[in-house]
Formats: sequence, structure tokens, C-alpha cells
Amino acid sequence: MTGHLGPRHREAHVREEPAVAALADVPFGLGIRLDGGGPDGIEAELVREPTKLNPRHRTHCALKAVRIHEDGGPDVLRYEDAPDPEAGPGEVLIRLRASALNHLDLWVRKGLPSVPKPRILGADGAGTVEALGKGAEGLALGQRVVINPGLERGRTITVVGEHTDGTNAELIAVPATNVYPLDDALSFEEAAAFPLVFETAYRMLRTRAGLAEGEWVLVWGIGGGVATAALTIAKALRARVLVTSSSDEKLERARELGADAVVNHATGDVAAAAKEATGGAGIDVVVEHVGEATWKTSLAVAAPGGRIAVCGATSGPNPPAQLHRVWWKQLTIVGSSMGTRADFEAAYDLVKSGRAKPVIDRVYPLEAIRDAHERLEAGEQLGKIVLAIPG
Repeated sequence: MTGHLGPRHREAHVREEPAVAALADVPFGLGIRLDGGGPDGIEAELVREPTKLNPRHRTHCALKAVRIHEDGGPDVLRYEDAPDPEAGPGEVLIRLRASALNHLDLWVRKGLPSVPKPRILGADGAGTVEALGKGAEGLALGQRVVINPGLERGRTITVVGEHTDGTNAELIAVPATNVYPLDDALSFEEAAAFPLVFETAYRMLRTRAGLAEGEWVLVWGIGGGVATAALTIAKALRARVLVTSSSDEKLERARELGADAVVNHATGDVAAAAKEATGGAGIDVVVEHVGEATWKTSLAVAAPGGRIAVCGATSGPNPPAQLHRVWWKQLTIVGSSMGTRADFEAAYDLVKSGRAKPVIDRVYPLEAIRDAHERLEAGEQLGKIVLAIPG
């Protein structure tokens, strides 16, 4: 979920590294309000003030975890002993078997925003129930489970791994309302690969943009978690998808994943490709998470009555307005932020049915966390980078 769409990378062209850092991948500095309260008071700049939230449940026992004690590059990631968490009232203690990286981890590690230290990173995770806190019901000890990383507090959603300690650890305590039985057909690695990006993509495409069967979707910069999830969710909803990339190798992989049309945005013409793919009708829903570098083209390729779903602005938050295209085409521009519990459950239903399959790029052992961060930061991945945690 993005509460702050600051200019992360100010390149004049689209690259996968920033382009895929969509909704789930930008810093959440403060809790995100779903009632729309307060956006006019937010400047489109990076949030650098630390959040005022305390670390959770510290006791005397030790577990293995990845923590940061300062902001910086991959070198600040420490694989070390940390105090065990405990399941408080209404919470579940989970022995994690897999975690997954998001661009959110990079931003938090860099201090964008800076969080209380030490902090365990990681939003996504799956494992088995280790203990149940008082009042936690509906789950059994040893049961396989997956975590919904969005912590709803009234109309505010905060995120595991930023506002609390995260999933890059052997154990985590989370509210029972955020813990779901893991379908037997899914591995721990697959389960860790979908939650944050799938609920993000589902909310953007279905809940906010109202994507319908047979419509055309444009996904910029295929490769990272949210862009790949958008392709996967759109196909699960029986839409048609045009994806872009500067890598021909990633475009070929996107075809294998179901993309109906592809275009190299570094060497090709996205507008021409959209016109050819749709027979001149235009794109019904544009997944816009790049901002200044792509905004003009996003509006140009949109069909009359089309929708632009905005969930980030990694190349800059202040693109040319191009207002004439908005009224001429009667476009609808919607903002989208992470997802609610209902969005998570709808996305999970698609996964359990087999209609939407998580895409895993590479699996690293937890202790190789620095290598995993370096791969994500370099934009080399297509799909999710997953961390395996010994049982």
C-alpha cells in the first residue's frame, strides 16, 4: 500500500528496477487510511521521519533473524540471534518456513522511511502454527498457514515488516485475523510469494478499476512482483494483457506466463503496439506505477472510457497533466493502495483455484539475504525472490 508516492528514481526512461516498485514496493511511512482522509496534506516527497511504533514482544530467548540496526545498503543486513516473539492475546505465533522480498524491504532498509531499530524486515511469509495466544481461535498447532501482511486497524492499514517486526526470521507473532490455512496444493515458497503483490494487483485491477472479462490491460515494466502479479491476476480474471520491458528475455518469459502481446519500451513503440494489439480500440485498464516517464503514453493508449489505475510513481510524482485527454476520452483515473482483507481473500481464492499461480524467480537461504537484496535492487528478477527458512 502506498501512502507516499515519492520520486525514487528520476531516469528519463523506463527501467524494470524502478518500474516494478509499485504499490506494495514503496515506503508506507505512516499508516494508510482507506477513507481517503488527509491526502491533501501529504507532499509528494520521500518520507524520512521515523514512525513512532515500538518493536513487538521481546523476551529473553533467541532465534535466527535478519535485522537492521541502521539505514543503508545490503551490508546493514545482519543474520543474527534475536529475542523470541510471543503470541499475545488474539495472536498466533508462526514458525516460518519461507519469506519473500518486496521493494518495500529495500526502502525500509535504506531508511525511506526510517523505522525503529533493530527491525526484522519482510512482509510475506508462510509456515506452521507454533502457539496460540489467548482468544486466538480457528487454527491448530502445527497447521500450515500463510500470512496476510496488511494489518487493519479500523480504517488504517499498516504493514508487517515495516510497522512491526517482519518475516525474515524463524518465528513471528501476528494477529489471528491475518493468518489463513495454507492450501495443501501450495508449497511454503509459493505461499510466501503471493500475498502482498497479489492483493495489491487484485485491488488495483478489480476493486478499483473494475476490470471485466475480455478487456485489455497494459502492464508497464514486467519483472518485479507487482507487475508480474498484475499480469497473473489479469489473466485469471480472463482479461487480455500487453506488457512492456526493456529486456527481450523478460518479454519472452511474459509470453510464457500468458501475456497476449509484448513490446520493448526501450526499442519499440508502446502506443503503436497497443493500437495493433487492440485493433485500434485502445487499452481499457492501464496499470500505472511509473509516473513521469510513462504518464503521457498511458493516457495516449487508453481507450475512450478507459481507466488509469495509479499505484505508484517511481520515476517521479509530477507528470505532465495532459488534461485534454482526460475529458476527450472521458477517462477515469483511480488511485489504489495495497489491499483490504477482502482483497487478500479474493486474490487467495484465485490462487487456491489454480487460476492465478505465484511466479518465483529464485529461492535463497535466509542467511544469503544480502545476495537476495542485491538481485532485487539490480532488477534482475522476474517474479518473486523467496527466502527458505529451515524448519
